[in-house]
Amino acid sequence: MPSPHTSPGPRRNALWGIVICLLLALPAAPAAAETTTDSYVDGLADAAPTPALQWSDCEAGFACATARVPLDYAHPESRTIDLSLIKLPAGDPSRRIGTLFVNFGGPGRSGVQRLRERARWPWLFSEALRARFDLVSWDTRAVANSAPVHCFPDATTQQLFLTAYPPLPGTAADERPFFAASRSLAEQCQANAGDLLPHVSTVDTARDLDLLRRAVGDEKLTYHGISYGTYLGALYANMFPGRVRAMALDGSLDFRGNTGIDGPDQPIDTRQDVATGISGTFDAMLRSCTEAGAKCAFSEGNPVDKWQRIIERVRREPIAWDGTRYDYSAVITAAGALSNPAAWPQLADTLQHLYDLRDSPYRPEDALAEAFSLVGRAAEIGTGSGSAGNTNAYDDNYTEAFDAIQCADSRVPRDESVYSALAVSEDQRVPYFGRLGVLGAMTCAYWPQTAVQPYSGPWDRRTAAPILVINGRNDPATPLAGAAAGAAELADAHLLVIEGAGHSSMYVHSTCAETAKREYLIAATLPPADATCPVDGNPFELKPAA
Repeated sequence: MPSPHTSPGPRRNALWGIVICLLLALPAAPAAAETTTDSYVDGLADAAPTPALQWSDCEAGFACATARVPLDYAHPESRTIDLSLIKLPAGDPSRRIGTLFVNFGGPGRSGVQRLRERARWPWLFSEALRARFDLVSWDTRAVANSAPVHCFPDATTQQLFLTAYPPLPGTAADERPFFAASRSLAEQCQANAGDLLPHVSTVDTARDLDLLRRAVGDEKLTYHGISYGTYLGALYANMFPGRVRAMALDGSLDFRGNTGIDGPDQPIDTRQDVATGISGTFDAMLRSCTEAGAKCAFSEGNPVDKWQRIIERVRREPIAWDGTRYDYSAVITAAGALSNPAAWPQLADTLQHLYDLRDSPYRPEDALAEAFSLVGRAAEIGTGSGSAGNTNAYDDNYTEAFDAIQCADSRVPRDESVYSALAVSEDQRVPYFGRLGVLGAMTCAYWPQTAVQPYSGPWDRRTAAPILVINGRNDPATPLAGAAAGAAELADAHLLVIEGAGHSSMYVHSTCAETAKREYLIAATLPPADATCPVDGNPFELKPAA
């Protein structure tokens, strides 16, 4: 789960795709016998009243509602908050199974907006899947329209702060201002949203999810969690093990490793080895570029050699391009933004342009142009169109919500010198990208201790149904090793590997993986052990998504 400050198994049996297609018409398998299921239930959620949902049309075939839930489950009678929900009703009501709850990850992005955008992506939710389930997503607490964490008095102040936020430091000399900004952000959040921060951990969101399950009338939960959403799914599975009908965890984590409960001696992404994930995905991107030939702007010559030439240049001095300064930090951050392969062609264009400019000197007028560009961006803040004409609408709180949730869920080192030392050693271990895994969630080093409340386990409660874990061979945000570790932590989880690069099947197109996920969610049929799935094609050759 990269920070917003950045942004060989056996071959698959060819008959598997045919078999699962034939199985689609089968009825859902019965749930596992209750005697095999852990009887534990989180009592705080059960003590809270079931929300009453009143769905109303909200365009394009969607319905929207709000759900009232306790802010503090230990005191449900005190303050309540409203969660914003959205639903795409099942395409075939006569064959509807129930509700498929979806969390698209982050944390911090609006689930309502993402379902609007992505509900009809065929490689993620095929028509056959949408026919059988209502798709429901929601803004989790702290996010967007659900008790949002606002760390600034208004949107203009927020945007000015984030616009001036120092980039991830590529060298030790750049660390001090980055540390100072991270500390300042944590302090602003405590000052302006301190009442919310102790109540936005994923433990409370898992309780919210059980209330939403009750509210839609489902006896058990059917769930698709992506990226951070896999962590939410793992917590739900262990807090309400007998209530799991089916759970697909896509782009998954080392769940215990995410918490830091075994000792917060490393930052979050270092524990997940995100740097290795980024490095492996970058290498895969360059291979795909070479294979695509002229369809990839960076393919001519040797892309690996060209990349090293760019790095040699920006280690000496930055490259100026259209009012933007590409120093070492900026180039590494740009190259590390690999989650969505649909954006790889644009990255290849950028790399080729930087390669073409590698011998151009950096001039004083370039620095002046950069300064004017920054001033111009700052001047535009607050003049754009906001919600309902409000030019200062506080619509996007992604950075604040990301930190509020991730910092609540994870213990991390609180000594800046630990980060400085790890940045050096990690960059030696994983050239270029080691620092990204160390400094990506730096704000958590300064987060108020009263709001740091990670789930302490257990992780292996026996669920009423097995869990399907899906992960790519090269994933820059949730590396395969972490997904395998997380699957092993759960009592009954099965891993399906996508032989591709990018973050989760939300971005990595694999009809095979969608079919396997669909068959599991509909008919409770898991893929064969050690099954893998191919991707639908080279990202440089696929048509852009509609």
